[in-house]
Amino acid sequence: MSSSTFSWWARNRSHARITAASLTVLALVLGGLTYFVWTTPDTGVRQARDTAIAAVNPIAAQNEALQTRLSSAKKTITVQQLKLRRAAAAAAVAAAAHAKQLATAQQQVTAAQQQAAQLKAQLSEANADSGGTGGVSPRSGTGSGKRNTTASAPITAPSRAELLAPAKRYFGMYTEQAPFNWATLDATSKKIGVQPNLVGYFTGWDENFRTSAVTRAWQAGRLPLMTWESRPIAAGNDSNVAPDYSLPKIIGGSFDAYLHQYAKDIVSTGLPLAIRLDHEMNGTWYPWSERNGSNRSINGNNVGDYVKMWRHVHDIFQAEGANDLVIWVWAPNITNNMQPASHTTQEFLAGYYPGDDYVDWVGLSGYLRPPWRAGNNFTFDYTYTSTLNQLRALTSKRILLAEVGASETDGHKPGWVKTFFEGFANPANADIIGFSWFSLAITSYVGGERSTNDWRIDSRSDSLKAFSTGISRPEGNFTLIPAD
Repeated sequence: MSSSTFSWWARNRSHARITAASLTVLALVLGGLTYFVWTTPDTGVRQARDTAIAAVNPIAAQNEALQTRLSSAKKTITVQQLKLRRAAAAAAVAAAAHAKQLATAQQQVTAAQQQAAQLKAQLSEANADSGGTGGVSPRSGTGSGKRNTTASAPITAPSRAELLAPAKRYFGMYTEQAPFNWATLDATSKKIGVQPNLVGYFTGWDENFRTSAVTRAWQAGRLPLMTWESRPIAAGNDSNVAPDYSLPKIIGGSFDAYLHQYAKDIVSTGLPLAIRLDHEMNGTWYPWSERNGSNRSINGNNVGDYVKMWRHVHDIFQAEGANDLVIWVWAPNITNNMQPASHTTQEFLAGYYPGDDYVDWVGLSGYLRPPWRAGNNFTFDYTYTSTLNQLRALTSKRILLAEVGASETDGHKPGWVKTFFEGFANPANADIIGFSWFSLAITSYVGGERSTNDWRIDSRSDSLKAFSTGISRPEGNFTLIPAD
């Protein structure tokens, strides 16, 4: 092996032995020094060691104490959290119990309020004007004309089948507050000499079913004809916009809970009534119509929605058993003066008809009202016949002139009233089972102009005389109940 393979400190074997010996001596010297330092009592190193140990011991003790306290704190937190969860659970149970008690109390308050309202209505009826037409026998449609004030007397009515096909024609009236107050109706009846056996009134879809309207009507021996408008009762006739009551919303179920309860309330009375739902739909002035004069949607409604709405309401009533008491009256407006012309056609009217399975009577609204169009000869035939022919082309259902009247403007009323009753005497109109007269004075807008029309039967003495004479004609075949 050459010398190049050795390190500088062992270039040969002789040097290697010297190096090893030197290292051994050095190790012994260092070991001795170390022993001397650690065994000498007064050395500074020993003191530094002891100082370090003394400093570490209290920190270790403090750390142990802190660890003990931390463990205790964790246990305390765990216990408090458990108590908090238990308290929260107990509070939730108590809150649920309280909410249930509150709901029960609210139901009791509502029931008490309803009972109080019923008692108030009964008291009002008991204290009503004794000149009323109550007490007429509902079964026969005739009677003494004196009010029956016995609160416990049962309220009876003819069967729905008898009402649908009456032996004699109906004479009805709309007056202020009837059937909740008979004062105006009774006063008008006395002037005519006979009293009506049908009473009309209006209600909106923001109102619950008014039981007292039906019970008071039948206490007076009168069939209640309820005009039921799918809009708030206070809505004016100057707007056809009511987005919350659009036909799509009704069809979609937004009012189902209301309709089910309404039907149940009708069933609870056990008394029949006629319902004229969303009348004059072929016009453009109500929010349940479908198209305006420009063929644009009214109130978000689509073509065909009216029929769907009608059937939807009818089906809900059928499910609740209310159709055993309800006479459904589908009642468009006369078309002789209808604008636009597209709304006057047979096809347009047919598009609104729900079908014979959903309609019991066909109604009709028609007034003698200005402005007068060329060709108007102020007769029954001009006012009604063209529309009656359209209705008869749709169905063979009986017809009720559900809302009629005549204006005093220009003095045509007495002559028109005379021809009105001549129309009932015509055998061609034998399918018309009666009418209900809108006996009020109303201010409204016609063609954008404000107009006041006095539709009242007794608006003038000559108009009253024409009415009294006409309704008493034997050919008219009206139910004539003497008015006291």
